[in-house]
Amino acid sequence: MSFDIDMGYTSDRGPRQDNEDFAAAQRAAPHEEALGFIAAIADGVSVGGGGRMAAQTSVMSVVEDYFGAPPTWDTSVVLDRIISAQNSWLATHNRRHSGAAMSTLTALALRGQTWTVAHVGDTRAYLVRGPECRRLTQDHALDHLDLRSQLTRAMGQDDAIRVDYLQGELHLGDTFVLASDGVHTRLAQQHMLSLLSEGTAQEASAAIVQAALAAGSQDNATVMVIRVLGLARSRLEDALVRSRQLPVPARLKVGDEIDGHVVTALVADTGVHLLYQVRHTQTKALRALKTLHPSRASDPQERAMLAHEAWLGTRVSERADAGFVRLHEVQDSSAFYLLFDWHTGQTLEQMSEQRGAQGLPVSDVIAWCMAAARSIGRLHRLGVVHRDIKPGNLHLGDDGQLRLLDLGVAISGNEPAEQRSLHAGTPSYMNPELWDDEPVDAQTDLFALGVSMYQLLTGHLPFGDIEPYQTARFRRPPKPPSRLRPDVPIWLDHIVLKAVAFDKKQRFETAEELELAIQRGASRPLPAHGSTPLIARDPTVLWKVALAVSLLFNALLVYWLLFLPR
Repeated sequence: MSFDIDMGYTSDRGPRQDNEDFAAAQRAAPHEEALGFIAAIADGVSVGGGGRMAAQTSVMSVVEDYFGAPPTWDTSVVLDRIISAQNSWLATHNRRHSGAAMSTLTALALRGQTWTVAHVGDTRAYLVRGPECRRLTQDHALDHLDLRSQLTRAMGQDDAIRVDYLQGELHLGDTFVLASDGVHTRLAQQHMLSLLSEGTAQEASAAIVQAALAAGSQDNATVMVIRVLGLARSRLEDALVRSRQLPVPARLKVGDEIDGHVVTALVADTGVHLLYQVRHTQTKALRALKTLHPSRASDPQERAMLAHEAWLGTRVSERADAGFVRLHEVQDSSAFYLLFDWHTGQTLEQMSEQRGAQGLPVSDVIAWCMAAARSIGRLHRLGVVHRDIKPGNLHLGDDGQLRLLDLGVAISGNEPAEQRSLHAGTPSYMNPELWDDEPVDAQTDLFALGVSMYQLLTGHLPFGDIEPYQTARFRRPPKPPSRLRPDVPIWLDHIVLKAVAFDKKQRFETAEELELAIQRGASRPLPAHGSTPLIARDPTVLWKVALAVSLLFNALLVYWLLFLPR
C-alpha cells in the first residue's frame, strides 16, 4: 500500500483584528515517496507586530527545508537543524529591531511507518487512534489562568532553543490534530474527538474551529487534521525506533503467550539471540520468533543489528519465491522481536551430517547450489552481502524450496558501524583476503558458496577446519572433489575449484556467472583451473628461500673454517 494522507486545514482570526496563526504542509514528490509528509503550525506572539512574521517564517522554514536534508539523517536530526537555524535567525532579528518577533511551533513529520513531533510553545499535537485521543505535547507556558500568554519557550525568545521531540510507530488509520491555543483552550479532548468524525479531514477541521469560536474563543483559531490512509514500506529508521522503544521480552517458556502467539518450543539459544517456535492462537499457523537474549537487552548495538535484520528481511522477502523466509510486520507489538514464517524441513548441514563422507547426491547438490546462487544474486542486486553463507544457513523446506537463512550479520551500507567493523562469518567459509582486512564484497558470499558445494559433495571442507587468522591452510590447493568421490563429474570439479581459488581474480565475479556455469554443465564446461603459483599463495616464499640459501652458505663457510686444511 502506498503512502496516502487526507489533510484538512481551517484558520479563523476570531474576535482578533489580525490572524497571527500560520500553518502549512507538504507531501513528498511522487518519485520521493519514501520522504513522507511534513506539517507545521505556529502561533505568533503579539509583541510589537512581529508575531505573524515569526509564525510564517518558522513554519515555512520547516516545510520548505525538510525535504532538502540528506535522506540518511534521522527525522529528529533534520528538524532540530532546521528549527535551531530558524530560531537563531529570529533571535538575531529581535536584537536588531524594536519589538519582538516570536512564535510557538509544532511540527509533525510522517516518514515510512514512523511519526515524529517537534514542539516549542503552547500549540498542541494530538494523536487519535481508534477511540482514544492522546495529547503528544506539553505547553511551555506559565500554569496560571491570568498568565497563559506568558510563554516559557518560544521561537526567537533566546539564542538557543530547547525543542521537545517525540517519536512513535505510525499505524494505518491514525489521525493527527495540530491546534493553536485559540482552539484547545476552549475545546476538551473528548469534544474534539467527537468532531473528528465529521466527514473528510477538511470538514472535520472546519467543524472544530467553528466549535471553538462558538465556545467563546478570544484568540485566532487554527486546526490541521491529518488522516493516514495508507502506509509506505517500512524503513530502517522505523525498525530502529521500535528497537529503542520496545522492551526485549523476558525468557519465554513453553505455553507462554505473546501478542497472540503461544510458545511451543525453544529452538536455539546462542547467548545473543533466542529463537522460539510459536503458534498463532487464531490461525494455528506455526511461526519462528527471534529476539535478543535477556542478557543483551540493554545493548544498543545488538538492538540496532536486530533492527537492521528486520528491515532487510522485509525488503528481501517481498516475493514469495525469492528464496528467503518471509518476515511478518507485527502491528502493536508489546516487545521487540522478529516474527518469521515457520518451514518444516532441514538445513543442508543437517542433511550432510547424516550422510557423512559419502556426500549428498550430486544432482541434488547441483540443484540446491543453483537455487542458492539465485538468492545470493538477488541480495547482491539490492546492495546486500550476506557474509555467512554455509550449509547451516541453507534450509530445504518440505515444500522443496531452498531458502537462505539468517541476515543477522549482513551488510547493506545502512547497517550500524559496529556491525560493519565486525569480523563476521564462519572462519572455514571466509575468503582468505578477509583475514588481511580487505573490505567485504560479493566475493565473500561466492567463495563461501564454493566451500559449501565442496562440503556437500565430499563431506569435507576444502581447506579443513580453519581457526581465525589461520591463513596458512589456504596455501595448499584443495583436492578436486572427484578425487574424494568418483561420481562427481569433472566439469563440476572445475566449477568448485574456481569458486574456492586462492587468487580472487580467478574466481567467479558474480552469482549469475556461477549459476550460468552450473546450468551449462558438461555442455560447455569450464577449462581446468590452473594452480595458483606458489609466489601468489605465499608472497614470503622468496624471503624463505633466500634465508635457507644464506643459512646453508654460512654453514659451509663455518665448516670450511673449522675443519678443512689450510
